[in-house]
Amino acid sequence: MAVDNVLGEFLKARRGRVRPSRAERSAPGRRRVAGLRRDELARLAGISEPYLTRLEQGVDRHPSPQVLEALARALELDADTSAHLFALAAPGPGRPAEAEVAPDVHQLLDAWVDSPAYVRNRRLDVLAANKRARALAAMYEPGHNLAREVFLSPATRQLLPDWPEIAAQTAAALRAEADPRDPATARLVAELEADDDFRRLWARHDARPSRDELKRFTHPDVGELTLRRQSLTVGGAEQHVIIVYQAAPGSPSADALARLI
Repeated sequence: MAVDNVLGEFLKARRGRVRPSRAERSAPGRRRVAGLRRDELARLAGISEPYLTRLEQGVDRHPSPQVLEALARALELDADTSAHLFALAAPGPGRPAEAEVAPDVHQLLDAWVDSPAYVRNRRLDVLAANKRARALAAMYEPGHNLAREVFLSPATRQLLPDWPEIAAQTAAALRAEADPRDPATARLVAELEADDDFRRLWARHDARPSRDELKRFTHPDVGELTLRRQSLTVGGAEQHVIIVYQAAPGSPSADALARLI
């Protein structure tokens, strides 16, 4: 991750993903770049090419909201990725100290005896987990990092039958939620880039926070489970996210979940 020029790297990567036909005027002949050239993006966004060059090179790092909105439209960004663009352009605030999980949150996790639940931070580090979450997957043990587990653990790949989709979601969530200016995040990304799958997905610059959705597991002891994942932000500790899994009442997944010990 280019910590010193995260906005410029994002703009160059996303420019390369826009179809050239979006440009109003394209020069004839063979194109030397994928997607839009710099002058084409500048024209679509209604800004000067020299200014876009300064943004991509990191000379200017804080464009106005109006420029960001124009770039988001020209780059065909969805709502999540547009929010990520705005966050990259915002002056970096001082990072809050790594907070511990509050005792009442630990108590809440333990009260969900029938539902796997854990707490992670925005860097996808697992900070706390109840007994059923730890029985569901080793990656939910406190101290593990979910991105590291998804990409670097063969056991996790076997656990998740929809691994390609989960991997793409994990890379997009890490980009959307983690602070790219955080040295620990930069070290994590550098480690993960040793994996070909992560490197390919990370280069797409997709940004999408975790969503409440179905997730499938193939557990070595209880078999197939299809669980609804829900994300909750901890009040007063917004850097912490509670993830809870639930099975449809009376379903085979509910029976399998009850057998987890």
